Amino acid sequence: MKKKNKNHMKQEPGKVTKGRASGLLISVLVHVGLFLLAGLFVVFVVPQKKEKKFVPPPAVERPKMQIKKPKVKPAKTSKPKPTQRIVTKMKKASMPSFDLPDVGGMGDGLGGVGIGDGFSGMPAVDSISLFGGGQTIGNDFVGTFYDFKRDRRGGAASYDPTSMTAALQKFVQSGFQTSRLAKYYRSPRKLYATTFVTGMVPSSFAPLAFGEDTEGWCWAVHYNGKLVSHEDIRFRFWGFADDILVVGVNGEVVLNASWPGDSNGTYEIAGKWTVKDPTDDYQYYYGPNYARVGGWIDLKAGEPFEMDVIIGEVPGGEFYCMLTVEVEGEEYERNKQQQPILPIFKTEEPSHLLADTIYRTMFKDEASVTNGPVFRDYNFSVSRTPKEAPPTRVITKDKEIRAWQLGEREVEGEYIAKIGDQVVLRLENQKQVKVPYADLSDEDYDYIELSNPPRFDLTFVRSRQTRLLNSTPYLAGKDPARVNDITFSAKIKKLDSKPYEHPLRMEYYALADEILGDALCLVDYQQAEFVLNKEEDYRYRMEGNTVQFVEYTVSDWQTRVSVLNGVRYGGNLVVLYDKFGRVLDYTTSNEWLFEHLDKLKQMPVGAWFDNKLNRVHPTSPKTLKY
Repeated sequence: MKKKNKNHMKQEPGKVTKGRASGLLISVLVHVGLFLLAGLFVVFVVPQKKEKKFVPPPAVERPKMQIKKPKVKPAKTSKPKPTQRIVTKMKKASMPSFDLPDVGGMGDGLGGVGIGDGFSGMPAVDSISLFGGGQTIGNDFVGTFYDFKRDRRGGAASYDPTSMTAALQKFVQSGFQTSRLAKYYRSPRKLYATTFVTGMVPSSFAPLAFGEDTEGWCWAVHYNGKLVSHEDIRFRFWGFADDILVVGVNGEVVLNASWPGDSNGTYEIAGKWTVKDPTDDYQYYYGPNYARVGGWIDLKAGEPFEMDVIIGEVPGGEFYCMLTVEVEGEEYERNKQQQPILPIFKTEEPSHLLADTIYRTMFKDEASVTNGPVFRDYNFSVSRTPKEAPPTRVITKDKEIRAWQLGEREVEGEYIAKIGDQVVLRLENQKQVKVPYADLSDEDYDYIELSNPPRFDLTFVRSRQTRLLNSTPYLAGKDPARVNDITFSAKIKKLDSKPYEHPLRMEYYALADEILGDALCLVDYQQAEFVLNKEEDYRYRMEGNTVQFVEYTVSDWQTRVSVLNGVRYGGNLVVLYDKFGRVLDYTTSNEWLFEHLDKLKQMPVGAWFDNKLNRVHPTSPKTLKY
């Protein structure tokens, strides 16, 4: 460090003549004036301290799978300069809410259901839901939510279940003209559905999927889209709903699968519709009651029909919906009640995440999610499931082979330890060698310094708030769904005085545990890059998402047997890396999570897996009816 030169000003003392006091006085006054001027100069020339600016970190590259053992050759650069602070926070698009119809992996408030790519509150635009997603793919059905408890402006209205069903009957008889529902509240948010399968869920899930803060009774959703096939096909619909499921093609009702014999007039919504082929009608259970069967429909390749689907809940409580198709001449596997296991109606092959969402609520073996026709006007030569976006996490190894610069030559090996003035390396042939520390490059010195970090304390944090979802005033004593809003974060603190001014990267994985089985789900993932500094006491906190963990009771309508369903908090893993991607420390609730870290990194938020990190579907509820 260069030393600053100090200039000393020499002054020749003034001569004072004895008996001349006035001269002395003048001299004193002059000096005082000079000091005052100097003081003013100092006050006004002190420069203002410049505000420190954040230095953005380098962009994070998308991970690439490598088959060979990675080799890293450090760039020829000088040692990194100390940085005041580097902060880069990257969040996965949130996370599905588990059992509420529209997940979010990651918003605020109640959202949804299912198991999508986020578990937030208000549903994200690309979230996966039992009632539809927030983004169209082109060949889906557009869903509009109606609340018959409110007028068109959202104010309270004096409507009851009977007036709701009467209004829907006029709507259906008009050929599904939406102007007939203009006086009722319509949600501004649209959902886009490729299937119509919900399983047995609390009736509050539908309004929550559309971001509506209203109880789960006297609501309906109208879906409109195109019924089209890429080939000639003859088929018929099967279905059932608790309470409302009506399907129309070109304005005519082709299936009324609503709850029969209801005093509120639920079944009369479709008017005088009658079953054309009663052979299989009302013979097999779909959920809490018997499936209804429609008449045969002929579709010519590429010729679209207008199709409307309306679902709804009248008195509240629990909601169920199932719409499947039977292709003429096809043979189907049969379940325990000898019912054919028909494929669900779909306009696109369900992704793995959407299939997980359906399996979590659909009774086992009542329908098939993966086979059967796809109602769209184009076809792939090989049937396939759309690929899910890969996670943005970087796959790293604890140990790394890199190039070491020894003068004019390079040695490739893995750093083992520094002993005195020697560095121990393990070569690719597993042979250990010692090389002089003084012969290494500046990049090698930096690497070794980072290989001997201080001690850190990692902590995974979660806070919980609990609330109840009351679905209806009509069913006294019905247990409401319990929602645990859990907010995640992770903290780090440096524990010793060893200096460390290098970038760090921290990530956490938060898990949910299903109540009905043993599968786990990744419900939140976060990562951040930062530098610990003295001003913040060498601490850093990475904030995460609020995820909804929903617990609710599924009742068997006839036997009155109840089963608890939903998800609970299931564990965590927090990992700390240095700037080279090496693991410095970790903390976990389950040691096997760290043992399978490489596989965990490949899991998208919302994915289900077992304790060996093998991808699985969640456990489906079982019915006691057969």
